[in-house]
Amino acid sequence: MSTNIPKAELHCHIEGAAPTDLVQEQALKYGVDIDHLIEGKRFVWNDFTSFLTAYDAAAALFRSQEDYALLAERYLESIARQGAIYSEIFISPDHARLAGLEPQAYVDGLGEGIRRATQKHGIEGRMIITCVRHFSPDAAIDVARFAAGRPHPLVTGFGMGGDERIGSHADFARAFDIARDAGLGITTHAGEIVGPESVLDALDHVRPSRIGHGVRAIEDRAVVERLVRDGIVLEVCPGSNVSLAVYDSLENHPFPALREAGVQVTLNSDDPPFFDTSLGEEYETAQKIFGLSDQELRDITRTALKSAFVDEDTRAALLAKL
Repeated sequence: MSTNIPKAELHCHIEGAAPTDLVQEQALKYGVDIDHLIEGKRFVWNDFTSFLTAYDAAAALFRSQEDYALLAERYLESIARQGAIYSEIFISPDHARLAGLEPQAYVDGLGEGIRRATQKHGIEGRMIITCVRHFSPDAAIDVARFAAGRPHPLVTGFGMGGDERIGSHADFARAFDIARDAGLGITTHAGEIVGPESVLDALDHVRPSRIGHGVRAIEDRAVVERLVRDGIVLEVCPGSNVSLAVYDSLENHPFPALREAGVQVTLNSDDPPFFDTSLGEEYETAQKIFGLSDQELRDITRTALKSAFVDEDTRAALLAKL
């Protein structure tokens, strides 16, 4: 598939986008042994829980403002080479604190990395600050207040990641209210490890405009119909879903069925080096496995840009590139 097809990504965790060679560089820099975490270009894990453990261990190797600037710059450069014109990255102040870095320095570092990539490659980037579900509702409120303070001009959204099996979105509603009242775009993970009831939980309690994953909505026709009726955009990550055994193969992934039902869907890489994928490969999968044409792929990008957390002037400029 040609890299000339413009691409946009709405769902990528920046710590989870660190390639193994960069993580190894960071481990050497800080004198940490991570041989047990890496085999070749892959991180070692075997289920969702061990994936989270490996993710946190890799994230802990980014400890300074410049570390994060380098990470953001490298990632945006990599997808710009694949034809990406826009990227939203999920960022986690909680992970920054665990690594000993103040949230403001963390955000400033990432913002600098985005600025460098934009200057060199023309790719636009924004940040979505996320709370972590398997921490606590109080921690989520702290993160939401930080996000609501608009710590950087490129912070435009708020969301929640982490272990979907823990708690309900109702427990985190206050955090989302704080972020929404500050004018931030709202997204949240749901319908990935847990079924369609998780999607309903998110819709009922935090009123997102987008849902990260959301693919298991396909198991309940009423939930699919609600997604269509409410115009909710799904940040779909097929490679991630197969790697985490949500589905046994790309051929059995519900992306085509969701799209055929009228759900607005986008293509994303989630945590690319953990799942042996990339944004370019996700678009290629959509063409080779799901049967989308070049024009339909452009339409996927258009859906992403229309639902992106950007100002209208930026949106218009990005859409003009299609």
